[in-house]
Amino acid sequence: MSNAFTPAPSASTPSQTYHPASAAFAPLSARRLLVLAGIGMVLAGMIFGDIFAIFVLHQNAARVGSSLTAAANAALAGDASSVQTNFAKTGEFLENRGTKVDTHVHLIGFGYMALLFALAQPWIALSESVRRKLAWLLICGGVLLPVNVFLIHYVGLAFSPLQSIGWASIVGDTGGLLVLLAALGYLAGIIQYFRARGETTVTDALLTQPSTAGRQLLAGGVFLILIGFAQGAYYAQADLYRHEAADFNILSQMSAGGGARDAARVNQALMDYGQLQGDKAVKIAAHAHMIEFGLLAMIVAFFQPYVHLRDVWQRRWAITLLVGSVLLPVCVLMELRFGMLAGGVADSGGLLVIVALFAMWIGVLRYTGSLDATGGAQ
Repeated sequence: MSNAFTPAPSASTPSQTYHPASAAFAPLSARRLLVLAGIGMVLAGMIFGDIFAIFVLHQNAARVGSSLTAAANAALAGDASSVQTNFAKTGEFLENRGTKVDTHVHLIGFGYMALLFALAQPWIALSESVRRKLAWLLICGGVLLPVNVFLIHYVGLAFSPLQSIGWASIVGDTGGLLVLLAALGYLAGIIQYFRARGETTVTDALLTQPSTAGRQLLAGGVFLILIGFAQGAYYAQADLYRHEAADFNILSQMSAGGGARDAARVNQALMDYGQLQGDKAVKIAAHAHMIEFGLLAMIVAFFQPYVHLRDVWQRRWAITLLVGSVLLPVCVLMELRFGMLAGGVADSGGLLVIVALFAMWIGVLRYTGSLDATGGAQ
């Protein structure tokens, strides 16, 4: 591992292949900012998601199930205050889960957006100064929104000037507005370019010089997305309507009758409902993660010329990312059958993706350092 980031003295090393794109990767350029921040936000979102999955997700689901069971039994016993208390606890647990899931999703989503705009920079007909300001706007908003979404559960309505919206929500919405303004600015630049495309022709070394690792990631990403679509189509055909019917039947059982005998039936219905929601959750999560990782592989494939590592290490990290991208959703599908064992292996798959992406991010940092040291970005 000690020499993983040392370029080899051969014609196939990054030191020989990265220079054609160096002019577009100058210090504090829009593309450099967006690539480094985009990969960083995706990494932060994935690390947060892995921590959430290990330490919060399953424990939170157990608390939600317990409070719902207590509320149902209190309703059968006619204890209205206990019902209200347990439903309030359920709402708190769901808010805790929801804000953390939203933090994870928004960080990764804004990272993807930054990388896509980094790729599109040559086709944005704006000055470098304006593009750089829009990049900072997107980065600030892309960090501000998920951080404040995370804080919603803890800040609540304390010292808020509004009755139903807290400061964390207000600041988070402001971050979303910054991202929207940046996206609109870049979109205006793209429209302007295509209106004047007869006057200029733009080529980009990132698209014209694919590496072996880039081709591996592109092919693997397309395959992952196809498998994700196929799994989603199978779920829609085989399970979706069955799950909807089971939802209705189980909820009907919960609302029927009263008394001790019905209490046992309600408890069984609650257990069945938990199993049903778990079945739905793992299949939807597998579908979403497979497509998400496929998209990630395809996006980072284009930036491999900026990953200043030996070719062999570029390929190894690409394969590591693809292996983790398959391992996580497949093991998520197996969680209901094999329990925490499958969940642990799934988290290990996520860790592989994180490590591979972090290695690529380090490679991009080495690329920028090499450019700056040699004056190639001037």
